[in-house]
Amino acid sequence: MKLVSSFAMVAAMVIAGPAVAQATSPSDFVKKAGASDLYERTSSNLVLQTSKNAKVREFAQMMVKDHTKSTNDVKMAAKQAGLTPPPPALEPEQSRMVAELRQASGAARDQLYVTQQKTAHQKALALHSAYAQSGSAAPLKTVAAKTAPVVKHHLDMLNAM
Repeated sequence: MKLVSSFAMVAAMVIAGPAVAQATSPSDFVKKAGASDLYERTSSNLVLQTSKNAKVREFAQMMVKDHTKSTNDVKMAAKQAGLTPPPPALEPEQSRMVAELRQASGAARDQLYVTQQKTAHQKALALHSAYAQSGSAAPLKTVAAKTAPVVKHHLDMLNAM
C-alpha cells in the first residue's frame, strides 16, 4: 500500500511538477511556501494544546521547528533574489482545514491532523520539488532543493503513523 501511494505521489509530481514550476513565479513560490509553513505551524500548535498521543505530539513539535526554519530560509533566499517577502497568510483551503481541526477533539482531532498533514505535505513536496527543478530565481531554487527532502521525510513519517 505504501509503495503504491509513494509511486502515485511521484507520478503526480513528475506529471504536474514542470507545470507547477512554470506557472510559479518567484513571488508566487514565496507566497505558497509561506502559506504552507504557516499552516504547518498553526495546525501543529493547535494539536499540541490537546493531544495526549506521544507520536502526534513529537511530530507536531518537529513541524513547528522545521517549518519555522524553512520559513526563515525562504525569506532569506527571497531577499537574496531581490524580493520583499510578504507576511505568510493561509490560503482558503488551509483556513478551512484549521477550522476543522478546531472543531474536532481527542483522538478524532489527532487522526484528522495526520490526514491533513499528509495532504499538506504532498502539496508542499510538489511545490518545492518543482521549483527546485524549474524555478527562475537561483536562491529560491537552492532553498527549495534543500527543503524538498525534509518535506519528503515528514511525509514518510506520516505514512508510517
